[in-house]
Amino acid sequence: MLIGAVFLGASWLVVSPKVGLGLILTGMAFISLATVIGGLALLQKLRRGRLASALSGLFENDKTAAFLTDGDGAVIYRNAASRDLFEGASSNALSMQLADFYAAPASVLYGLQRRAQALGNATEEVNTARGRIRIQIHLVEEGGFLWKIEQYSLRDAGARGGEHIGLPMMTASKTGTILFMNDAARNLLGGRETTLDRIFTEFPLQPGTIMQVSGRDGPVPALVCELPTSAGRRELYLLPPSSAPELSTDEWAFIDGLPVPLLKVDLGGRITMANRRARDLLGDKDAIGSLMADQVEGLGRPVSEWLREAHAGRHLGRSEIVRATRIDEDVFIQISLAQISEENSTALVAVLQDATELKSLEAQFVQSQKMEAIGQLAGGVAHDFNNLLTAISGHCDLLMMGRDEQDPAYSDLSQIIQNANRAAALVRQLLAFSRKQTLRPEKLLLTESLADLTHLLNRLVGEKISLQLDHDAELMPIRADRRQLDQVIMNLVVNARDAMQNGGTIRVETRNVFLETALRRDRASVPAGDYVAIRVIDEGTGIPADKIGKIFEPFFTTKKAGKGTGLGLSMAYGIVKQMGGYIFVDSLPGQGTTFTLYFPVSREIDFPEDAVEADVDDNIQDMGAPQAVLELSLDTPAVTQKTEPTNADAGGVVLLVEDEAPVRAFASRALRMRGFTVLEADCAEQALQVLEDTALKIDVFVTDVIMPGMDGPTWVSKALKDRPDAKVVFMSGYAEDSVSDHQARIPNSVFLPKPFSLTDLTATVNDQIH
Repeated sequence: MLIGAVFLGASWLVVSPKVGLGLILTGMAFISLATVIGGLALLQKLRRGRLASALSGLFENDKTAAFLTDGDGAVIYRNAASRDLFEGASSNALSMQLADFYAAPASVLYGLQRRAQALGNATEEVNTARGRIRIQIHLVEEGGFLWKIEQYSLRDAGARGGEHIGLPMMTASKTGTILFMNDAARNLLGGRETTLDRIFTEFPLQPGTIMQVSGRDGPVPALVCELPTSAGRRELYLLPPSSAPELSTDEWAFIDGLPVPLLKVDLGGRITMANRRARDLLGDKDAIGSLMADQVEGLGRPVSEWLREAHAGRHLGRSEIVRATRIDEDVFIQISLAQISEENSTALVAVLQDATELKSLEAQFVQSQKMEAIGQLAGGVAHDFNNLLTAISGHCDLLMMGRDEQDPAYSDLSQIIQNANRAAALVRQLLAFSRKQTLRPEKLLLTESLADLTHLLNRLVGEKISLQLDHDAELMPIRADRRQLDQVIMNLVVNARDAMQNGGTIRVETRNVFLETALRRDRASVPAGDYVAIRVIDEGTGIPADKIGKIFEPFFTTKKAGKGTGLGLSMAYGIVKQMGGYIFVDSLPGQGTTFTLYFPVSREIDFPEDAVEADVDDNIQDMGAPQAVLELSLDTPAVTQKTEPTNADAGGVVLLVEDEAPVRAFASRALRMRGFTVLEADCAEQALQVLEDTALKIDVFVTDVIMPGMDGPTWVSKALKDRPDAKVVFMSGYAEDSVSDHQARIPNSVFLPKPFSLTDLTATVNDQIH
C-alpha cells in the first residue's frame, strides 16, 4: 500500500505525461494488489474466527483437551480442559506445550499432521513421563487442524466408570476445577458444580476426615477419600460419616454393595469391615477378623508399621501398591488410607483398587525402556567403533601396499585386517540389536528359503546332531529380509547345537497360525490376525528360569569364556523386531528349549526389486561354526566388485570433512596416493570457510554425517547453493537408513558406510567424479 502511494506521489513530480501515467498505473496496481492481499488475509482471519467460534460452542465444555491450530502448529483456539491441562504454558505452539510431556514432540505432531492431510484424520498413542496420552487430529476447513489430547491411565478408566456407582464421586484438577461428577454427587449437591470451593465449606481440603459438604438442603457431613491420578488430578469419594455410634448396620450394608473395594482396620491392624468387592479382590471370603498383614505383602517394610504411621496421621492419602497373599493368582492392589474417628479411638478406612494390569504395564514399560536404552547405547558404541575400525583397517591397507606374501610383515598385517573384519561383524550385530541397520524386505516363502539354507545348517550342526524340517502343507508368504532372516535362524540353530553336547535332534517347524484374539505373553502383545510361526526346537540342557529374562540382552551369555560373544540372540531380537515380528522362548531345564518367531502374513502383490549387494555372512566363525563352512556359497546376489582406480583414472579436487583425526589422516593419504588433490577440514564450519574462496574448484565433497556443531547434510546443502555441480560422498558409522532422509534431499550424493577400505573410498570418489 505504501509503495503504491509513493508511485502516485511521484507522478505529480514528473514532467512527462507518459511517465506520469505509467507511475499512476503502477501505483494503482500496487494499491490494488495490497488491497486484495489484505482482503484475503482479513477474509481468512474472519473464516478462522468463525471456525474457532463454532468449535468453541462444540468443545468448550468437553472433558478432553481440544486445540485448533493452523498449518504451522500455532494455536488458534483451546477449550477449558486444554487450558487446565497445559496450565502455565507460555508458548503458543502446540509442540512447545507438549514438550513437558515428552521429548521432541514436533516429529510426532508433524507425522500426524501429514497423515491427516492425506486421510482426513489420524490417531497415535504415546508413552510420556506423565503417563500415556492419546493424540487425535482432524483436518478442518481453511487448512486448520483440530487436535484432541487425552491423558489416561487405569485409574482414569475407573473414574469414567464412576458414573454408574451409587457413591458420590468426582474428579478434580490440581487447580480445583471439577472435571467429572457422577449422578450420585449431583443428587447430593443439588446439581453440577464447577469448583471445589463451591462444594466444601472449609479449606484446605483434608482427605481422610469428615468435612461439611454444601448439600441440596444444607450442609452435609461426609468422609472425604482422595485418590491421586495423573497430571495432578484426583478422585474424591464422599462416604457416609463413620462415627461408630451414628453408623447403622444398614449404612454398612449399603457400603457392602458399593463397586469400590473398602476395608476398615482397627488400631491393632485387624480388619473389622470389608465389603464384597474388597473380599473378592483379596480372595478371602473370611477377611473380616483377619490381620491386614496376613492379607497383603510386598510393601518393602512391615505392614503393621505402615498402619501405625497411618493411625498417627502420617502419609495419609498416599497410595501404596502391595501384592495379595492369595495363592490362586498374582493380584496387585493399590491402597489409599484415610483416618476416621470412632467412639473411643480412631480407625482406618482403606480404599482398594486392582493394580494388576497397571503393574503389568509398568513392567512392560520398564523392560521396553531398558531395551531401548541398551539399543541406543549399542548404536552409539557401534558408531564409535566403526570410526576406530576405519582408521585401523585403512592404515593397514596403506601398509599392505607394495608388499607381497614374502614380506615379513605381510602375515601380521593380514591378521590385523582379519581381526578388524571380525570386529566389524560384531559391530553389525550391535546395529542389528539397536535396529539401526538397513533391511531389504521382500516377499518370502519359507519353504523355499529354508530349503536353500538346509545344506549350510547341516554343516553347522555337525554329525552328532540331526536336523529336521517340518513345513505346513500350505504355508503362507511373509515379507522379510531374506539374508537377515537366514542369519537369525542360523544363530538359533547354532545355539541349539551348543546346548546339545551329547547329540540329538533339532527341529525347525513352520506353521500357519491364526490368532482370534491378541496373544499376550512375556510383556508383549501380538495383535490378532494371520501369522507364520517358525519354531526352532532342541533337546538340550534348557535355560534356567532366572536367566531366561536376560537372554536377549547384549553380551549376556551362559557359555564359557571365549565360546560366545553374547550378541547372537540380541541380534536375532533386533532383526525380528525390525521386520515387524515377535520372538518368544520356552524352556525347561534338562528338557530343551523352543524359540518361536511370529511374522505377519504378507498379502501384498510382490513387485520385483533390483538386485542389491549382499555380503555372504562372515560371522559364522564367531558363532562357533567349522572353518569349512566359510567356503560355502549362499544363494545370495553376487557381490559387485569395484575396479580399483589407477592414477591415470583419478584426478580431481576433494574437500574432506571428518572430525576424527585418524580417519581423516587415512582418507586424505589414500586419496592423494590415487592422484586426487585433497583439502582437509575437521568440522563443517571450517569447510565453509575454505569454500569462501570462490576461485577454488571442488569436484567432490567427502564428509562425515554426524559431527560436533553443524552436521554433514546441513553444511553440504549450504555449499551446494554456490557450487551446484559438486558431487557428494557421505560417510557414517551409523547405518544408511539413519541418514537416508537427509541424503535424499542432496543431489548427486552417495553413501559410504564405515568401516571402509582404501579401495572402497578411492573407488567411490572416482565413480562420483567420472
